[in-house]
Amino acid sequence: MIPARYSASRFPGKLMQDLGGKTVILRTYEATVATHLFDDVFVVTDSDIIFNEIKNNGGKVLMSKKEHECGSDRIAEAVEFMDIDIVINVQGDEPFTEKESLKKLIDVFKDDQEKSIDLASLMVHITDSEEINNPNTVKVIVDKSNFALYFSRSPIPYPRDPHVGAKYHKHKGVYAFRKEAILDFYRLPMLPLEASEKIECIRYLEYGKRIKMVETDVQGVEIDTPEDLERAKKLWK
Repeated sequence: MIPARYSASRFPGKLMQDLGGKTVILRTYEATVATHLFDDVFVVTDSDIIFNEIKNNGGKVLMSKKEHECGSDRIAEAVEFMDIDIVINVQGDEPFTEKESLKKLIDVFKDDQEKSIDLASLMVHITDSEEINNPNTVKVIVDKSNFALYFSRSPIPYPRDPHVGAKYHKHKGVYAFRKEAILDFYRLPMLPLEASEKIECIRYLEYGKRIKMVETDVQGVEIDTPEDLERAKKLWK
């Protein structure tokens, strides 16, 4: 499922921007389909513009019935009555989505015979201080088994002793959910930590869900700003 909102706060209309002759959302959809990992791939949107863009290019797209606070809510509405086990959330602004990382997420559930993992997500090791301190970059800290402890827009851990050698990880907004977990998310109210940070996966932690983080070295480009789009265009060339 690829949630796609037209009116993004930081860069309205970003999903319909041109990237190498096709829109960002179409590039993301085609890249996801090209992995051949999924039984089905859908864009889920509340926008007629995005709906028509995908449909007119032969893709599968669902119209959201109502406004949602976040992409997980939009997906939950779409899958509530579908006969599925695992749903992957690929962000609409990730046109460089690739197979290797998504396969790692799916394999988490194949190895989880006890069904102790509610959802899985990706993280990338980062070292650039500007990125570590950038509030647009969501950071994650994990326990020794790579289960998420917390997500923040602030640098975590705080480097009170920089000689310890703590690693920083950027959270990539790609998730794999058990269906029950995403439906629980949809039904449970937002709590103060999520509301403060504006990071939706914190809701899972606040309600005691277990998030397995999978490290990947594939950075890609998430298009959050016009500057990101220019970087993506250069990378595409």
